[in-house]
Amino acid sequence: MVLLMQKLCMVRDIGIHGNLFGGTMISWIDEAAASYAAQICHTPNMVTVKIEEVVFQKAVKAGEQIKIYAEVKKVGNTSIALSVEARRYNVYSTEESVVCSTHIVFVRIDESGEAVPIPQIVKDRYTNE
Repeated sequence: MVLLMQKLCMVRDIGIHGNLFGGTMISWIDEAAASYAAQICHTPNMVTVKIEEVVFQKAVKAGEQIKIYAEVKKVGNTSIALSVEARRYNVYSTEESVVCSTHIVFVRIDESGEAVPIPQIVKDRYTNE
């Protein structure tokens, strides 16, 4: 998996139960994954079409560092599927533990919002891995 983003959980990110608000985590994951998909597919025009089941495995508290990782699972004609993990990073031990995971699908679009093919070079690169 490739490191996409690091975030610091701030007090403003905490929900009513004293943990990182789930919607904030999903937002971080979507932002990081969309940027990665755009980079891979050579376009700024990617849209999220599906976020599969999001599994929250551990709570995140204010002051904890989160690292978001992803890997390409599949490249289709106009879409790309990524597997994404958010991991808590312990600055003292450098250990990481998964706190949240999901799969996300993005579609490459043109300026009018219509799906357009992903370049063949991208398909070739990720089909052979």
